Amino acid sequence: MRSKWISRIFGIGATALVTLYAQETPLDQSSIKINLPSDAPIALVSANMGGSNAQSRGSATVLDLHMSLTFQNTTGNTIRGVTLLVVAQEVTPGGKGGVTLPAPLNVEPGQSFTMAVETQLMRPGRTNGGPLVQVDLDGVLFKDLHFYGKNRLDSKRALTAYEMEAQRDRQYYKQVLAEKGPGGLQQEMLVTIAREVSRPRINVAVRRHSGPAVSSAAVSGSEHLAQFAFLNFPDAPVEPIRGSAQISGNEARTPDIEIRNKTHNPIRYAEIGWIVRDPRGAEYLAASVPASGPSELYLPPGRSARVLQDSSLRFTGKSGEPVPISGMTAFVSQVEFENGKIWVPDRKSLQNLQLLRVLAPSTQEQWLMDLYKTKGLKALVEELNKF
Repeated sequence: MRSKWISRIFGIGATALVTLYAQETPLDQSSIKINLPSDAPIALVSANMGGSNAQSRGSATVLDLHMSLTFQNTTGNTIRGVTLLVVAQEVTPGGKGGVTLPAPLNVEPGQSFTMAVETQLMRPGRTNGGPLVQVDLDGVLFKDLHFYGKNRLDSKRALTAYEMEAQRDRQYYKQVLAEKGPGGLQQEMLVTIAREVSRPRINVAVRRHSGPAVSSAAVSGSEHLAQFAFLNFPDAPVEPIRGSAQISGNEARTPDIEIRNKTHNPIRYAEIGWIVRDPRGAEYLAASVPASGPSELYLPPGRSARVLQDSSLRFTGKSGEPVPISGMTAFVSQVEFENGKIWVPDRKSLQNLQLLRVLAPSTQEQWLMDLYKTKGLKALVEELNKF
């Protein structure tokens, strides 16, 4: 079973606040409190603190967590994703974070799974005994897309989107196996691996703000208004109509994109994928950026809305060098309807628009690639035939 995990850290900036080192104290299990409701679908089996420690820095404490938490599925349903909310202090910047274990997680009833918590949190004041960290269950997604949890981190949408992408890509490779046999599957997997190795990478810093942003001085030039080009999926529920952003060197700020709801159902969330082109013509997937906060967008059927106006994106290369922007392309990468259903692009549309060459693989596709590379074709075939 896959044990790779994804962590998302909210506002971690503790190490930059105060550089004065005072003392490092190992953390034991009494320092952490794991809160599972009485009707939770998982039960705690064990908690390993690893090398977790607390460091006093000025008037604050930095908690460096390296925990390993093992849970058991106590339901009769298969679990496909779990998100934990890890809190040292609710209102302190850098005081909370989330850890997500998405599809291809596949925990049958009675089986156990492990989640690694590797993050750093800030807590005001010095340690004085008692729990320093609270771990809450934010959400559990089941194979039938049923969700359990408080959903404070918008984990229902995120876990469902991971699962939709996993089903899409798993079905694609199952179809290749059915139509072309093991040899055809191997050839397709080799193509996928080669594409991932050659995929151009770029670093992007996304920021929401209300004031002006500053571009990297090394490539700053005259600021100008640039128009987006758009890629449209035939079955997408949202259509981008027009858009522009202020470009200065390697930064695009105050993007203004107008989208329209093509369906008969209200929409409450959308993500916009960005592709940027540098002066040499190389294209990079920059980011998939929420069009708004989880509770900020409400798009009735047939209506239009302007989104992303208070964001900025700054682009740098592998070594941190600024990447100047000479062109931008956008597409709708994810949509959530008011009823909780999720739309993601299908595999055929991604191929037809040649997006696979720049998109990062889904968690499912990455898992299948890793399985093939470590255990070979036979293990890959067996995995695809499981369900």
